[in-house]
Amino acid sequence: MVLGVHTPEFPFERDVDNVREAAQDMRVEYPIALDSDYRVWRAFSNNYWPAVYIADAQGRIRHHQFGEGGYAECERVIQQLLGESGRGDVAEDLVSVADDGFEAQADWANLESPETYLGYEQAQNFASPGGADRDEPRTYVAPDPLRLNRWALSGDWTVEREASVLNRADGRIAFRFHARDVNLVMGPRERGASVPFRVLVDGEPPGEAHGVDIDERGHGTLSQQRLYQLIRERGSITDRSFEITFLAPGAETHCFTFG
Repeated sequence: MVLGVHTPEFPFERDVDNVREAAQDMRVEYPIALDSDYRVWRAFSNNYWPAVYIADAQGRIRHHQFGEGGYAECERVIQQLLGESGRGDVAEDLVSVADDGFEAQADWANLESPETYLGYEQAQNFASPGGADRDEPRTYVAPDPLRLNRWALSGDWTVEREASVLNRADGRIAFRFHARDVNLVMGPRERGASVPFRVLVDGEPPGEAHGVDIDERGHGTLSQQRLYQLIRERGSITDRSFEITFLAPGAETHCFTFG
């Protein structure tokens, strides 16, 4: 039996409709328990998104995997436990894991940029002059150049506890990164709204380096509150400058992740 437990990291993940939409989009067919009060999270002393726990027929945890990857190891453990339970028809081959889109494991050998939160509660390496004004609208400026793993806002933003929210059109976020992938957890502030945006890398459209949520010219649209894949570099990995410009107000941005 497979059971998913959804413990929200971001405020919009507490919305049951968002969970339903994400499960449908990802074709998740097993039951999902909603753990909005973190009771299951605390019972397992868990600290990771995602985390996998595999139990045997007696309910004993026999294997765990924290973070992405470990797919082959998990499948081998499942095969072993099925055999221990008396199943005699367990195949020994491994399922082929998709290696494109969000399913691709991070390029650990070239990953030098950390997960970076854009709300003041956990924000680090913020480079706009004067720092962030908490919960107050303000016009920010992005310095040029940025040092590696520094980020900055440009335009009229409100930096909240868990997000940076754009108040006027043409606001920008800049980030100096070193990774194959650039992802950003974000969405429209109001459910049902849409916010067009444009992405540049080193001042140019990304071309073949575009992620699944933008085109070669760097154009995309916020229509849901979720993780957006913006850059998937096909060539050599070097320090690069990323910027995203939102062409309308109402963008709510939470966290950069890199792969």
